[in-house]
Amino acid sequence: MSELVLALAQVNTAVGDFDANREKVADYIHRAREAGADLVVFPELCLSGYPPEDLLLKPECTEASMAAARELADEVGDIIAVVGFVEGDYDTFNSAAVMNQGQIKCVYRKVFLPNYGVFDEKRYFGSGTSNVVLDVGGIRVGVTICEDIWFPGGPMEDQVAHGGAELVVNLSASPFNRGKHSYREKLVEARAMDGPVVIAYVNTVGAQDELVFDGGSCVYHPQMGFLARAARFREELLLCGVDLGPLKSSRVLEPRFRYSSTDHTHDVLDVCHLERPARTAPVEVPEATPPQELTAEEEIFAALTMGLSEYVAKNGFTSVVLGLSGGIDSALTAAIAAEALSPENVTCLFMPSRYTAEVSGMGAEELARNLGVRLITVPIEGLFKAYEEALADELGSDGSDETFENVQARIRGNILMAFSNRFGWLVLATGNKSELSMGYCTLYGDMAGGFALIKDLLKTQVYEISEHVNERAGREIIPREIIERPPTAELRSGQLDSDSLPPYPLLDPVLEAYVEQGMSISDMIAGGFDEALVRRVVATVDSNEYKRRQAPVGVKITPRAFGRDWRMPISNRMKGGC
Repeated sequence: MSELVLALAQVNTAVGDFDANREKVADYIHRAREAGADLVVFPELCLSGYPPEDLLLKPECTEASMAAARELADEVGDIIAVVGFVEGDYDTFNSAAVMNQGQIKCVYRKVFLPNYGVFDEKRYFGSGTSNVVLDVGGIRVGVTICEDIWFPGGPMEDQVAHGGAELVVNLSASPFNRGKHSYREKLVEARAMDGPVVIAYVNTVGAQDELVFDGGSCVYHPQMGFLARAARFREELLLCGVDLGPLKSSRVLEPRFRYSSTDHTHDVLDVCHLERPARTAPVEVPEATPPQELTAEEEIFAALTMGLSEYVAKNGFTSVVLGLSGGIDSALTAAIAAEALSPENVTCLFMPSRYTAEVSGMGAEELARNLGVRLITVPIEGLFKAYEEALADELGSDGSDETFENVQARIRGNILMAFSNRFGWLVLATGNKSELSMGYCTLYGDMAGGFALIKDLLKTQVYEISEHVNERAGREIIPREIIERPPTAELRSGQLDSDSLPPYPLLDPVLEAYVEQGMSISDMIAGGFDEALVRRVVATVDSNEYKRRQAPVGVKITPRAFGRDWRMPISNRMKGGC
């Protein structure tokens, strides 16, 4: 018999869809009650969706969130529900409402507001100045929100040391990047050992624009380890019985929590007394099956698939279109699109020019057959000749320079947009992070599109995920000829990427060090990178900011993606580094 039966509702809600979000939360509350839970916890800002960004600057957003919370509370019976919402008072707050018996019994306001990377919470929210501990039939439960447990001290330490919390629930909306799931679990474990206290961490799942939320909710006991883990990249109601006996014994023998102190101790720590749901019989919680651990390639593939499917659905599209060149980037984009949306919702255009090799067409056709997607061939030679003739008086008749290379890319972009306009399909751009970093892409050409699926994958990672596509299918989806062929834009005769860029195995580690790790030129050189290569790469990256600013959004995969994570001024005098 567990002392407390806890449910973590790992749900996917949509930004701004207050009615649908409230209905989903109400459904999960009902399911948790039927499963025998005493307490059900939802993710951060689940009633508004996360992140609502500048919707929060509209008064009606906060009003709608508070109305949804009040309506939801009316539906909550004897179970206790902790639900993330936007709260309006003398300021706007990122809050958690504790609901029970048809009422909002108390509210906790987030204290630590992240303002780095993709986060802008200080732009929107005030910081909480009081603290809350729930007394659930004699069991003390602290309530925190996301960043509040990312550092030692703060509200959690108050709740344990001064409020007697034995369990701390954490409502989170922590976006995915590769390797972050493992980091989060280590962080939860460390905070639990700091207490010592049981931590129940519930993360949202789904995608919003470029952000993907991978779930991975869990309950960690400092004496018993992980009691339960939710799956990643899907919704789940995770039920867990929490036995606090071992924790109580440990605290008697080693009362470290008595000596905890913090610079963030609050003047007010409210204790909210609540009754558990009435039960006619003890609740036996079946032992949960641990979710399958994901490899790096598996989690990236899952993130790309979820990111695309959610973006398409949440923006009212059903189908996508992309240019299939016979190269690796468009091949991987098409493969992920077919997985995320089903093959019948993916159309590929093969748009050959005078420079397109026969092997490109063969590769595109074979890939389309393997995926079961529709392939339409639209030759661009006639259009290209028309451009050459129209521009000859001013630009000359030699159409072999970079100007006319870009004309070809822009012709293809126009054709893709024509299909988008006629049929309402979302255009997928197919460029990767290596190209975007170095400006090896054409504005209004291959950069045209509504969603750049693989924009945060370096070229070497594109190959890794392409191999994974074939491995997970158990057959050759992306033809080996495409994977093994030297990359080329095919915009002039005999062209290879290596004519304009350093080889990707040399380029990508420098890009990772500079863009994702924020290393300086001197640090990279001291770390063993070739100085000429480093200076060339940094100068090129910095000089192409104007291009990246016009790129469509795409799935965030790395700790520092172009977009929200990277906010360099276009006009600056530090280009090329220091």
